[in-house]
Amino acid sequence: MSAPPYTLEFYEDEDGHEPVLDWLRNLTPRKRRAIGVAMFEILQYEGPHVVGTNFGKGLGGGLFEFRLDQDAAQVLARKGKKARAESEPAKVLLRVFCHAHGDQIVLLLGGYDKGERSTASPAGADRAGAEPTQGLESPPEGVTDPVDDIGFIPYD
Repeated sequence: MSAPPYTLEFYEDEDGHEPVLDWLRNLTPRKRRAIGVAMFEILQYEGPHVVGTNFGKGLGGGLFEFRLDQDAAQVLARKGKKARAESEPAKVLLRVFCHAHGDQIVLLLGGYDKGERSTASPAGADRAGAEPTQGLESPPEGVTDPVDDIGFIPYD
């Protein structure tokens, strides 16, 4: 398999925090594995070209949303790869906000678990009314929800 054409980099704020990485670390293991596999198998290869597919939506101003509604086994099956069976049933509905920088880098700005949100909750809050998720203090123009970072090995 050839090297992926896009490098994924995490946005780092002025205090050295990587919001997407922090967000990823707080996901359940199943969701963390799903988004990790999807980022490595799809986003690194397609980059901003996911826009217009079921994996992406353009937001304007160079921003796009990487969308995932499949578990790791489903993503790997799409790529013709075998995966271990998922032990727990859970709905996967994750979003990561991205910006393409040049023609080889995708900057990961933030993320959220859309399946854990309610329309009555403040942006970034889960259904239980928890504190808002970590992410950008104010989303980039044209983005209505904050997003966060990743840090893990997706094939565990």
